[in-house]
Amino acid sequence: MPEITINAVDGGKFSTYLALPQKAPAPAIILVQEIFGVNDVMRTLADGFAAQGFITLCPDLFWRLKPGIQITDKTEVEMELAFDLYQEFDVPKGLLDIKATLDHIRRSEECTGKVGCVGYCLGGSLTYFVSTGTNIDVAVGYYGIGIEDGLGQAANITRPLMLHIAGNDDFVSPEAQALIKAELGKNDLVTLHSYPGAAHAFARLGGTTYNPETAAMANQRTLAFLKDNLD
Repeated sequence: MPEITINAVDGGKFSTYLALPQKAPAPAIILVQEIFGVNDVMRTLADGFAAQGFITLCPDLFWRLKPGIQITDKTEVEMELAFDLYQEFDVPKGLLDIKATLDHIRRSEECTGKVGCVGYCLGGSLTYFVSTGTNIDVAVGYYGIGIEDGLGQAANITRPLMLHIAGNDDFVSPEAQALIKAELGKNDLVTLHSYPGAAHAFARLGGTTYNPETAAMANQRTLAFLKDNLD
C-alpha cells in the first residue's frame, strides 16, 4: 500500500501509511500507532481495516523526533528506544497531526465524510483525547496509558467511544482502571470492555503479550462498533 504526505498545521510534513478498500467512496479510519512507530504490526492492522471496507490512514506521529520509526517489542534495545521516544513525544503536537489527518481525509472525494479513530497503547490514550477534542465520528482505544489523567475532559465526549481495558495491565494500575470505569461509565456514549487477566498489548499481533483469544473478542467488538457508527 502507498504512503502519502500530509501537511502539519504548525509547519512541515509527515508521512502516512494509506490502505484502501476495494470500493469508494468509503468511510475512513485513522489508525494511531503504538510507541513502536508505523511498523509491520500497524501496517497489517491498516490493511485489515481496509479489507473490511474502510479507508485507513496511519500517520507517523514520531516524525518530529525521528521519521520512519519501525521497531518491535522483541529486543531490549528496541524497547529502550521505544520508551525514549515515548518520553520525548509531544502529545499536543501529536494530536494536531491526528487532526490534520482527519481534515485531510474528510476533504477527499474517496471518503464518505464519516471518519473514526482506532488506537493502541500510546495510540489508545491519544484516541481518548481525540474523542474529547475533535468531531471524530467514533473512536476505539485499546489499553490506553494515562487516560485517568484526562478524565476532566470526559464531559466533552459527544460521539461514541469504546475502550478496551487490559485487566492485568502493568502500565495502568487497578486504581486507575477503577477511576476510568467510574467516570466514563456515567456517559451513555461510552462503551467499556474489561478483560480480566489480560496483559497490556494483548492485541499486538505477534507481540510478547499477544493473546489471540482476547484479541479476537476485542477486535470483533471493535469492527461491529465501527460499522454501526460509520456506515
